[in-house]
Amino acid sequence: MNILNSVRKKISAIHSNNINAHKFGTFGGVFTPDVLTILGVIMYLRLGWVVGNAGFLGAVAIILMAKTVTLCTGLSMASITTNIKIGTGGAYSIISKSLGLEAGGSVGIPFYISQTLSAALYILGFTEGWLRLFPNHYPLLVSSIVWLSLLIISYASVRFAIRIQYIIMVIIGLSILSVILTPSRPAHEFELIGTFEKAGFWRVFAIFFPAVTGIMAGANLSGELQNPRRAIPLGTLSAIGVTMLIYIGLAFVTAKHITPYELRSNQMALIDNALWSPIVIAGVLAATFSSALGSMVGAPRILQALAEKKTVPYSKIFSAKSSNNEPRNAIALTGIVIIIAIFAGNLDALASLITMFFLITYGILNSVVFIQQYMNIISFRPTFKVPRFVPLFGAVSCIVIMFLINTIFSIIALLTIIALYVWLTKKGLESESGDIRGGMFLVLSERASRIAAKFPRHQVTWKPDLLIPIDNPKMWAGSLLLIRSITYPSGSIFAFTVRNRNIEKTENDLNELLNPLSNENILVNSAIIEDSDFLHGAKLVMQTLKSGTFRPNTLFLTLGSNTNNDEMINELVSYTVKYKLGVMILYQYKRMAFGLQKDLNLWLRDESPNWHLAMLIALQLQLNWRGKLNVITVASEQKNVRRLSTFLEHLGDQVRLPSMTEFHVLVGNFQDILGTAPRADLNIFGLAEDLSFGFMRNAPKKTKSSCIYIGDSGQESALI
Repeated sequence: MNILNSVRKKISAIHSNNINAHKFGTFGGVFTPDVLTILGVIMYLRLGWVVGNAGFLGAVAIILMAKTVTLCTGLSMASITTNIKIGTGGAYSIISKSLGLEAGGSVGIPFYISQTLSAALYILGFTEGWLRLFPNHYPLLVSSIVWLSLLIISYASVRFAIRIQYIIMVIIGLSILSVILTPSRPAHEFELIGTFEKAGFWRVFAIFFPAVTGIMAGANLSGELQNPRRAIPLGTLSAIGVTMLIYIGLAFVTAKHITPYELRSNQMALIDNALWSPIVIAGVLAATFSSALGSMVGAPRILQALAEKKTVPYSKIFSAKSSNNEPRNAIALTGIVIIIAIFAGNLDALASLITMFFLITYGILNSVVFIQQYMNIISFRPTFKVPRFVPLFGAVSCIVIMFLINTIFSIIALLTIIALYVWLTKKGLESESGDIRGGMFLVLSERASRIAAKFPRHQVTWKPDLLIPIDNPKMWAGSLLLIRSITYPSGSIFAFTVRNRNIEKTENDLNELLNPLSNENILVNSAIIEDSDFLHGAKLVMQTLKSGTFRPNTLFLTLGSNTNNDEMINELVSYTVKYKLGVMILYQYKRMAFGLQKDLNLWLRDESPNWHLAMLIALQLQLNWRGKLNVITVASEQKNVRRLSTFLEHLGDQVRLPSMTEFHVLVGNFQDILGTAPRADLNIFGLAEDLSFGFMRNAPKKTKSSCIYIGDSGQESALI
């Protein structure tokens, strides 16, 4: 058996080595795609315009500001990729593994579309460059030929695409050298700070910023890399550094050799003044071609990664890979979308929206790293560490730059992300690897609870947080209707039962009982207390929860026709005084239950101080039942009616009762007139200090409705 296992391990190792042999290292898989995507057409056709408007120092400031954003993102990506095993899809994989498939998908889908439409934009850019050389050629024919060439290259294999990019890199390198060696011209003033004649600073910055994007080109190939943890950080940061030096060097050369006027008025200034213009034109064509190729190679891999997690429709089709590990179905769809976009015409209107999605992706990636740093969790221990301000600055900068570039498109992009997140949440996606969301919100709640503990609880923030002892979960289904109406939407429930046997079955019954409330987003917690004495177990729960931040404020009990539990109820109510809990005792009238769940009767005793909690519960129920509230009091004699009517109306103003509230003063003996009160689905009474179980069982029969008896804790106020 040991021999067989040994053979299997050797075969597995050989297979693994064969797979890795076909994958890429840092230079081919990350550095080259990143550099070729960053050094795009904007470098040739817009960098001179930036220098002409901003001057050399202004251009350097713009370059450094733009590069700072991508550098922060690159550092964040370097940090997180040394902490997790990154899968296919680059940024999508990172975000999904951190914030869940819903967040990853809501960013990944627009990111895929952006990459796809970027390819169409680059092809159109190539076509414009080509037409400068051959103005008589038919534009759509040129675009179609370029599209078909790119599709064949990307469909053949990513290895072939990378080899093509090596050739392109040589051409771009020679074109940059030709610009750097621009022949000297008659001396002109070296303009350090420009006049911003054609556009203001932020307008110039917005036009230049897309030139520094493209740092995800290598990360998008994460599934094709031999060692993503090493290749992505090293390749990405190297590409950012090298291209920054190239941009600053070209800015210096253009400022030194070309007049500001020519730079502002002639977008071909770098080409016209180069040592050898044809190689620079070839560089423009190569840059647009390579950028389009990078997008056409990267986008299908994002789609395949999305499909693999069932995030997009027809996932089974687009998640499939060929024998040589190529996502050819995803490539075919991407190619179709690109050619449709090309034939649709000018995509300039979408260019800003595409940039927005890139920036959102960068911003969320930075946020992921900052959140995990802020959480101080042991699972986040990257081998490449960055200071906390780096991802924070990167995330904030991305949002600011979005709105500086285009406010409308920023809003559209953010709304798109939110809509996709909501849609994906409803799909119920499940991740095998898990994510940090649960821990993230737990840490936030812990931090918030520490802050909350420093401040006293105030009556103005009161909400119904119920503590519910449940003796038999199967008997509580009816009461749950009222509990839901009392706690929805902002209240909470802590339910417990006491058992010393059949723990697992009781726990299942309790969960089954409470699940409908949890499904309505009511905060529900439950516990099984292993004890032989129910009262002792209940007392332990009250003692334990007393010092908690999220402690209940009201004990909810039920009363039945059986008198066996009266002593226990009396005991539990006595505990509420010690632990400063309000109390509610429900007697459910079996014939009517809660009727239509509409109208309420709230009974107030003259000059009783124990009415605040009853009033608050009545208002909460009226809000959820949307019925009529009757406020009732009893006058022993007719002469007291006027005074009590005035009192009720004044109280209504102070409490801000709903406009549909009706006030009733009934004359007579309290016990005798219960049956003459207005018809209601629930009657609410104040709870006397000494519980009168006889009255509590008799009132539902007289009112022919369920009744609830409520006592204050002294921590509530209906007047606030």
